Amino acid sequence: MQIIQDPTVISTYINKFPINNIFDFDILPYIHLVQFNMGEFIMNEGSTPEQLYYLIEGKAKLYLTHKNGKVSIINFIESPCFIGEMELIRSQTESNSVQALTICNCFAISVINCRDKLLNDIKFLKYLCVFLGKKAITNTNNYTKNQSYPLENRLAAFILLTSNKLLYTEKHTEASEFLGVSYRHLLYVLADFCKRGILHKEDCGYRIMDLNSLNKLVKKMNI
Repeated sequence: MQIIQDPTVISTYINKFPINNIFDFDILPYIHLVQFNMGEFIMNEGSTPEQLYYLIEGKAKLYLTHKNGKVSIINFIESPCFIGEMELIRSQTESNSVQALTICNCFAISVINCRDKLLNDIKFLKYLCVFLGKKAITNTNNYTKNQSYPLENRLAAFILLTSNKLLYTEKHTEASEFLGVSYRHLLYVLADFCKRGILHKEDCGYRIMDLNSLNKLVKKMNI
């Protein structure tokens, strides 16, 4: 994690993403601007967060590790959104893993210094209620699509969501579980994408060669 201290950069982000409008009190004394590199953990599993993050640029992956070592993807996070809000309101006390899929820029709010202000701020709590409601609806819609469309459409959306600079690198075991299909079925569709020239297999993953075809497959789920 890198703390960005350049006043000009900070001012630019605050003007572009006026986070102060979410609160009834001046939040600016309690925040700083941070940047996470691709692959870096924004939150570590099992930790008690001391920061409430507001993701303003980038996307990340939320997952948990089971006692047997198996990893399950819970969801994907895209800006703008909060990270750590469930821990703030004590719906859960320990965080799941949140890992940056791209460079992620966030406002980090020091919960230790302003927890009482946050939990007694009606304006912020109303915003948080709407945010959580929209997130629940999105999760429901995603689950419905997972049950209603062929794997090639769902995999196309998954690849576009998780790829970085046109490179898809997700583990097959985690992807197949998240998409609700067998490992073998996933490999079959990936091989078919390669055969059709949509993807090209590389040592480190799959290179997107035909972005237009992936977008067309995803669009069929959004009609």
